[in-house]
Amino acid sequence: MAYKITDECISCGACEPECPVQAISEGETSYKIDPKKCIECVGHFDSSRCAEVCPVGAPVPDPAHPRK
Repeated sequence: MAYKITDECISCGACEPECPVQAISEGETSYKIDPKKCIECVGHFDSSRCAEVCPVGAPVPDPAHPRK
């Protein structure tokens, strides 16, 4: 399932360079994840890097976008 970034995001930018498929970008008020690009880091890392590096836990699984 793709990840999404919640309103907890503090726009620190820690997550963006960690994404192996460039699914994370800076929005107007916080970072966002393109669910069509997000692969949960499968094949690159053992777990989702954005969630690991986020100091406030803003990236979370998005049940509205399950993996295909």
